Amino acid sequence: MASQDHNQVLRNPGFQELVRQRTRFAWTLSIAMLVIYFGFILLVAFAKPLLATKIGDGVTSLGIILGLGVIVSAFILTGIYVQRANSRFDELTRRLTRELI
Repeated sequence: MASQDHNQVLRNPGFQELVRQRTRFAWTLSIAMLVIYFGFILLVAFAKPLLATKIGDGVTSLGIILGLGVIVSAFILTGIYVQRANSRFDELTRRLTRELI
C-alpha cells in the first residue's frame, strides 16, 4: 500500500511541478553564489592592486569590503530562498496535499 501511495505522489503533475520549480530555483541561486564567490577569488588571484586600494583614510581596503559582500550575499540568497520556500513552494505543497487526501 505504501508503495502505491509513493508512486501516486511521484506521478502527480502537481508534485512534478513542485520539484521542477524548486530544483530550477535552487540551481539559479547556487549558480549566482558560485559566480559571486569565484568572481571574488579571481579578483584575489589577478587583481591584487585593485583589492589593496584603501577606502577612505583608514586601513580598510576594497578587498575587505568585497569579502564582506561575498558573505552578505550568501545570507541574502539564503533569505530569498527561504522567502520563496515559505510562500510559493509551501502553497504548491498544500495544494498537492489537498489533491492527494
